[in-house]
Amino acid sequence: QVQLIQSEGGLVQTGGSLRLSCTASVHTFSSYVMGWFRQAPGKEREFVAGINWSSGSTKHEDTVRGRFAISRDSAKNTMYLLMNSLKPEDTAIYYCALRRGGVISTQPTLYDYWGQGTQVTVSS
Repeated sequence: QVQLIQSEGGLVQTGGSLRLSCTASVHTFSSYVMGWFRQAPGKEREFVAGINWSSGSTKHEDTVRGRFAISRDSAKNTMYLLMNSLKPEDTAIYYCALRRGGVISTQPTLYDYWGQGTQVTVSS
């Protein structure tokens, strides 16, 4: 069983920055993807960004491209999401996730393991 442990989120003002992290427990998957999703109250969980762990290739959702950046530190088994120029509409619970295989899917149902979630609130 893979465990994903997320860092705390926080409260930031509009235009501010925040970095989230997600550390995976040791596993033996040779090919996998890690991603970030978010869920605002009353809305479905949506894809934010994903990274192919072996190649480092990334995908970002349109509304965050240019503001958010996903990255990884393979030595630490840790993924990051650097969020800049935050807006009130970025307020949500953010989840990290892992799926076996090399395709960065935007569908949350295709991810096998999930972090505990962390609240990010952007004040106007």
